[in-house]
Amino acid sequence: MKFVRFALAASTVALMLPAPSHAGGFALSEMSAASLGNAHAGGAAAAEDLSTIYFNPAGLTRLSGRQFMVSGSAIRPSANFENRGSFSAAGPLSGGNGGDAGSWALVPALYYAMDISPDLRFGLGMQVPFGLTTEYDAGWVGRYQALKSDLITVDINPTLAYRLSDTVSVGGGVSAQYVNVELSRAIDFGSVCVGSAGLATCSAIGFLPQARDGSVTVKGNDWGYGFNLGALFTPDARMRFGIAYRSKVSHELSGSANFTKPAGLPGPIAAAPTFTNTGARADIDLPDSLSVSGYVDLDPKWSVMADVTWTHWSRFKELRIRFDNGAADSVTPEEWRNTYRVAAAVNYRYNDMWKLRAGLAYDQSPVEGQFRTPRIPDNNRRWLTLGAQYKPSRQDSWDFGYAHLFVSDASLNKSEPPVGGTLVGNYSNDVNILSVQYNRAF
Repeated sequence: MKFVRFALAASTVALMLPAPSHAGGFALSEMSAASLGNAHAGGAAAAEDLSTIYFNPAGLTRLSGRQFMVSGSAIRPSANFENRGSFSAAGPLSGGNGGDAGSWALVPALYYAMDISPDLRFGLGMQVPFGLTTEYDAGWVGRYQALKSDLITVDINPTLAYRLSDTVSVGGGVSAQYVNVELSRAIDFGSVCVGSAGLATCSAIGFLPQARDGSVTVKGNDWGYGFNLGALFTPDARMRFGIAYRSKVSHELSGSANFTKPAGLPGPIAAAPTFTNTGARADIDLPDSLSVSGYVDLDPKWSVMADVTWTHWSRFKELRIRFDNGAADSVTPEEWRNTYRVAAAVNYRYNDMWKLRAGLAYDQSPVEGQFRTPRIPDNNRRWLTLGAQYKPSRQDSWDFGYAHLFVSDASLNKSEPPVGGTLVGNYSNDVNILSVQYNRAF
């Protein structure tokens, strides 16, 4: 119960922090610093710490006694846009490049496990499996498509693991997942006025295209539920293989849409349902995934591991926001594709106190170029990671991990009818991650 109260308190803190997207789409994989040091290779087979609750619950049978683990990842994504001729019906879009849309964020993870019987283990984890933050300068050239995009989830995941034999273990758990979303953009009320009342009327009151902006902010949240399953195979003491599945989690978000309008806006426009504060709703399916992993001890010093993870991103067809006041739905086509992530890593045991790690990974983006938006200017990533473990005693250990993600440049050519214009340009992105974790056996 103490752990549950601590996990809930940490969840509250997590919801107050921005969560950058840095795996494919808006997935996060920072469940432990040890795993980060290996580029998350072998996640479903390594089972070296309590993050196996997330990666493969069957791996809990490799651990014993009461254990606690806390991990924190400081993540710094960078997303810089270069305008290359963005335009609207009235001419070029005004504004700067938006600054760096990324920012520092802290992503926590907490775990606890205990024995129920010699072959049955219970575990409880709290993780942040999905997150996204992009935020641009207020007057940037793409303001009519995106200002702030913020999505964060907190997943509370109790699990059980059972050893069927010396070579086979199985595990499973349920997830209670909270999601909170905030999306904002500017509105070109100058163009709205001209399109509604005509140029002469609107210019007389100072409402010209790109001259009188307002904004809209949509917020929503929801609880959803899912599960995870896994199996671990240990043919001999030197090697093990794992397979793990995490289900989709369906969310029905409910919240509000709130508008800011410039002074002097003609009454009929200000009173239109399209620009009136109202309740708002949206549905989103966070994807299921399947991982297959292997781990081999080559000798007492060296270990190697590998991993392939498939993610069912094609569930994300569109972002549709429905308004309670009868205004037309806001619809953004997404048409994401399913993705694969492949990783390989090596560990070196220097002595009983120190272990060194390194890893490489290729992470495919679910976003295809023709559907890329400034909210998620995603592209394929290549991971280079390093890590270490320091074990000062039998009961305590510290893990450290660092990752640099080389993100491919991402072109953008996105129209936002009827008055948002066409945003044309290119993104240069990268990500740096630093993780620390503490493990305690009682």
